[in-house]
Amino acid sequence: MIKIAYNTLRLLRPRQWVKNMAIFAAITFAGSLFEWPIFQKVFFGFVVFCSLSSASYIINDIFDIQKDRLHPFKRFRPLANKNLSVTYALGVAFVLIVFSFLMGFLVNPAFFILSIIYLTIQFFYSTVFKPIAIIDILSIALGYILRVYAGELAGGVHISVWLLLTTISLSLFLAIGKRRSELTLVSQNKSVNISDIRKTLSHYSERLLDVYASIFATSTFVSYTFFTFLENPRGFNLGLNIFLPDFLPAFFQRKWLMITIIPVVYGLMRYLQDIYEKHEGESPERVLMSDKPLLAAVISWFVLLIIIIYLIGP
Repeated sequence: MIKIAYNTLRLLRPRQWVKNMAIFAAITFAGSLFEWPIFQKVFFGFVVFCSLSSASYIINDIFDIQKDRLHPFKRFRPLANKNLSVTYALGVAFVLIVFSFLMGFLVNPAFFILSIIYLTIQFFYSTVFKPIAIIDILSIALGYILRVYAGELAGGVHISVWLLLTTISLSLFLAIGKRRSELTLVSQNKSVNISDIRKTLSHYSERLLDVYASIFATSTFVSYTFFTFLENPRGFNLGLNIFLPDFLPAFFQRKWLMITIIPVVYGLMRYLQDIYEKHEGESPERVLMSDKPLLAAVISWFVLLIIIIYLIGP
């Protein structure tokens, strides 16, 4: 019984739930993170997406069970390793989906519809899109983008165009980094054919993925820079006059969000180092939790964000 419970937990991949933290982005930047009614709805949305993402991982594992048995790491997953049956996994996925839809409807109808769209895209990714080059990357990135939009719909707030562009660029960057690391990892295993593990990898070269990564790392930096320059932080704040005399230039009293560019630049460079030097990146959440400097950069970015939006203000 304990073994089944342990393997069921592995099947759900709770470590990957960290991706769903993106659902809090909209209310954080809107200055509504500490408004309990709004936070409560978004938290329920977070729970829904944790359940939906786990269900989609199970469905993906079922379709990839044969290919995963050839993969150097994925062959240890519960289904590939025959620790759990496919019938049992389907039952767990069904329960998660029903639970997610019931709770999602309680959040609000718009969020409920987006939840259905998210699960549909994940299903088509597992069955149709995954073998198609470029479309597979776009599908992975769309999953990240929908998480941010889910937070917007659940909280009833809006994100700026520049933050949306940052989200799109970062999502594509992470998806490309995932494929780049997979290609490097699989290429090192000479005993199997790359296309047998993942068909699309045979259509990508390392040089091509390097160009893709460079494009979207740059666009992430540029979009976020414009966002910090143009955005006016909102939320309860103390006002800068408490900290700075009036004679300082108005620029320094309005553009404090630009300070957060520093950990963002470091984070992008560190993640690129993980991809190219450490050959990691296949699992972004694993990289984040295992790379202490990268994790410190993310935490410092978040702390600066809270201080600027909720204490200093425009």
